[in-house]
Amino acid sequence: MTAIVQSTRQHSNERLLTPGEVATLFRVDPKTVTRWATAGRIGSIRTPGGHRRFRESEVKALLSELTTEATEPVRH
Repeated sequence: MTAIVQSTRQHSNERLLTPGEVATLFRVDPKTVTRWATAGRIGSIRTPGGHRRFRESEVKALLSELTTEATEPVRH
């Protein structure tokens, strides 16, 4: 539990998103977001109750990265 509290304190001003909120941004199912977190594709923290939360800055960075990759022209 200490790691959870310390991790949260370091970013105390940052908004934390639920899996449902992240899923809405990526247009996927919340279970997909949980699988991404388990696989290490996206960072998450656990609340004292065991629920996952995602730092808004990390989510937006990943969304931006994926959006940029999708819109870049294919070079031959």
